Amino acid sequence: MSAAYAAQAEATRGRRFPEAAPQYRSEFQRDRDRVIHSKAFRRLEYKTQVFVNHEGDLYRTRLTHSIEVAQIARTVARSMGLNEDLTEAIALAHDLGHTPFGHAGQDELNACMQAYGGFEHNLQSLRVVDWLEDSYAEFAGLNLTFETREGILKHCALKHAQQLGAVGERFLNKTQASLEAQLTNLADEIAYNNHDIEDGLRSGLISLEQMQQVPVFAKEYQLVLSQYPQLEGRSLVRETLRRLISTMVVDLIETSQALIEAAGVSSVDEVRQQPKPLIQYSAPMWSAKNELKRFLRENLYFHPIVYRMSWRARRVIRELFQAYFHDPRLLPPKYQTFVKQYAAQEGELGRARAIADYIAGMTDRYALKQYAELFDMDRGKL
Repeated sequence: MSAAYAAQAEATRGRRFPEAAPQYRSEFQRDRDRVIHSKAFRRLEYKTQVFVNHEGDLYRTRLTHSIEVAQIARTVARSMGLNEDLTEAIALAHDLGHTPFGHAGQDELNACMQAYGGFEHNLQSLRVVDWLEDSYAEFAGLNLTFETREGILKHCALKHAQQLGAVGERFLNKTQASLEAQLTNLADEIAYNNHDIEDGLRSGLISLEQMQQVPVFAKEYQLVLSQYPQLEGRSLVRETLRRLISTMVVDLIETSQALIEAAGVSSVDEVRQQPKPLIQYSAPMWSAKNELKRFLRENLYFHPIVYRMSWRARRVIRELFQAYFHDPRLLPPKYQTFVKQYAAQEGELGRARAIADYIAGMTDRYALKQYAELFDMDRGKL
């Protein structure tokens, strides 16, 4: 049974383009289904989480990460009486606008776009579902509900929020998103922190000895060893991470339930008017989570091997952007048309935005292929 403060599909604030109500499914189920069938969702299979896709079959991609976020978020939503369909739709859509090559690609595209308003992957995810998908006859984009679009837009600069209408108002008014959006944001953290540990250990770039320097991991690791002293290898790692995820999820649920009860909210509108989000970790877990993030940043994300891969990725993004910007005829015909249309409306800013749309939509391997065709003379192609 859903809680009074859960989002209700029947009370949605609607879609940008009015549509007849769906048959045999809710409005939020329709959102989820549209995301799953989108081209942008399929491309996530070949977009980096930490390790470039071709480096190994078992490393996470943006697609597997999104599915794992959805699983954790649905668990939290069900236990708290929140709307599972909305939660799942947000989780599956939250990375649709992510660039190739993970955060390195995002940071470099943002650098390329600094003179033209910058690049934010959350804003790009909204742009994908609002405009860039082209599967429907009656509208551009996926025409998702306000509530799903709100959840996708986790962060947004004020200068951009001013141009987004209703979905950007909470950043200007300092109000809160739905509880479903709040929990999906933290489920994203739980997923990538724990699964980046597993991928880092699998790659050999971090070790179990190093991980035991992180108290929140070390605690679960020692509990597993005390219960299963013969356990080793990947089974030991997986059992530790399974318990760590569970510990973080339980803390999130229990802390959030207590905050909701203390706030006395009984509707989505009352949730939105709260001074702070109601979905939160306890103070000790918040501190432990931040300590884990610092460890991963210093020992995995800035590991020399990952850093060199990121440096090369940034070069690919930068040089592709520069080439396309200075000569849009290098783009496929469809995007040449987009550049002309956008440039006619907004000049160089429009040209840059159309090129950023093209690059952000690339998979890792497609970006490398385009780079090789433009710059790798050793391939013997002229």
